[in-house]
Amino acid sequence: MKKLFIATVLLSLIGISAYAEQASYTGPDGVKYVGEFKNGVPNGQGSAVKPDGSKYVGMFVNGIPNGKGTSTGPDGATYTGEFKDGKPNGQGSVTGKDGVKYEGEFKNGVPDGKGAITNPDGGKYVGEFKNGKQSGQGTLTSTNGWTYTGEFKDGKPNGQGTATGPNGRTQTGNFEDGKFVGK
Repeated sequence: MKKLFIATVLLSLIGISAYAEQASYTGPDGVKYVGEFKNGVPNGQGSAVKPDGSKYVGMFVNGIPNGKGTSTGPDGATYTGEFKDGKPNGQGSVTGKDGVKYEGEFKNGVPDGKGAITNPDGGKYVGEFKNGKQSGQGTLTSTNGWTYTGEFKDGKPNGQGTATGPNGRTQTGNFEDGKFVGK
């Protein structure tokens, strides 16, 4: 009976220490955190606001944004999606202060994988990204009626592709640094 009581007390202590507590804290750098803590660090759902006005609302693991959340920069740019080790990783969307929107995959804080950029003026790119730039297969549609479908490298048409003008005329062949160089 005594062993059962001690085991029950130990299990309840372990269970109590495993729960997160709700609290707020302002660090020496001026960052104010409100949310769940575990073992003295942000863990679970919370929000952090920096003195410059930027903020993060979402999941924390060991004091770092991990999981789903929303980050807003001091300029008003907003990212909503998945975080890993404090950076956008996985599926998400970002809208810049200028209205440019990217939706798709992120890796280490930049677009990487499949995604789409939409400009407020109606221009659009849908395709592959690598290290934050259009790289791989994609389609670029401009507001002046031009469309390019094909290979991209470092943000420009590079490789095989087809450009179609507003009058329907097409150029199919090799492109280098955004310019048609021949078939």
